[in-house]
Amino acid sequence: MNARSVQIRELPESDIERALALAYLVFHESPEDDRKKHHRETLGDFLRIGAYDGDELVGFAGAHPFTVSVPGGADLSCPGLTFVSVAPTHRRRGVLSGMIAELFARCADQGAPLVALWASEASIYGRFGFGPGTYGGSVEIDSRRPLALRIAPDERPMRLVGVDAAPAVLGPYFEGTRAHRAGRQVRTENWWREEWLVEKDEEDDDLSPPRVVTLGDPLAGYAVYRTKGGDEDERTPGVVRVDDLEADGPAEAAALWSYLTAIDLTGRVRAWGRPLDDPLLLFATDRDQVRVTESFPGLWVRLVDAAAALAARSWAAPVDVVLAVRDAQVPANDGTFRLTASPDGFSYGRTTDAPDLSLEARDLATAYMGATPVRALVAAGVVTEHTQGAASMLDAALFTELLPHTVDEF
Repeated sequence: MNARSVQIRELPESDIERALALAYLVFHESPEDDRKKHHRETLGDFLRIGAYDGDELVGFAGAHPFTVSVPGGADLSCPGLTFVSVAPTHRRRGVLSGMIAELFARCADQGAPLVALWASEASIYGRFGFGPGTYGGSVEIDSRRPLALRIAPDERPMRLVGVDAAPAVLGPYFEGTRAHRAGRQVRTENWWREEWLVEKDEEDDDLSPPRVVTLGDPLAGYAVYRTKGGDEDERTPGVVRVDDLEADGPAEAAALWSYLTAIDLTGRVRAWGRPLDDPLLLFATDRDQVRVTESFPGLWVRLVDAAAALAARSWAAPVDVVLAVRDAQVPANDGTFRLTASPDGFSYGRTTDAPDLSLEARDLATAYMGATPVRALVAAGVVTEHTQGAASMLDAALFTELLPHTVDEF
């Protein structure tokens, strides 16, 4: 087999079962029937790309039709790439490159300036121009004693909300949070039910069904969590796993964390994917009680149409810099461009002027949401600063009050 014998084309609905079988093979998965049914139904709405060697399906990539917030609160079409699979018989033969190229072309045709993914292997996607646009951290709280706080928690009443009613209660509130943090996708009612409120957790059969607690009326915050009992013989405390927590401010967040750490018969609270600027880390009195156990890239972002993506975001300060951008996959992004922007205006066009900064497409993506300062990329040696102060000027313009963040993994 050679790369030329593989044809990249749209995967028809009739081949969805074949695509799922390939994905399960590649990711070593055997989902339960209800999860397989969910996958089949979800893929019906996807942008689907197949790689065929004759009649054999040897590669598959699908993309959710997501809409994602960017700095300033604007929403952009941003397909969410997932189920990326290449048959083990056809690896390292250009199949993945061909599917990614087709995805970029389709995004351009559909007017989607961004593509995003959660990377199963982070080393792969940088060469295709993806960079980490958000970061998350895992937090663990020792709840065998009351949570020590430096601030007074909000005292408004809390109530438990049934799973059936939860999307209607939480959906509008979450939608209101998206403008404040970049990188957050629109959650449909189906997304709430199938991703956040599914009864059985895929990763841990011992966890309870999802619980939903809300604060105040009108709503001022909520938490979605699951619990697991401890083992007295092994002296293992019960666990509260926090999947999602949003609040109007620190006092409201403190009330929710206080509730979660006071649940009877538990002694450990674990929360995956919290924002790195979570106020909990500052209003907790004892950082030995509240620990960040890991931090990691979250949503990886790719600027398919750099000019349109940059035009859609807000700019916190004036900037006038010339960028030499290297983009091997998207020729329209490759070249030298003058970026002139301010809170009141924007322009981005080709120029023959000498560059102030030289960077790859992945670095532009990494800085786009505001999660990684350009100065840090210069210090790391992956961006070259030709004009002193250019990186700091661009950072001031890219600044966001809150770090970009999402916990919607796909």
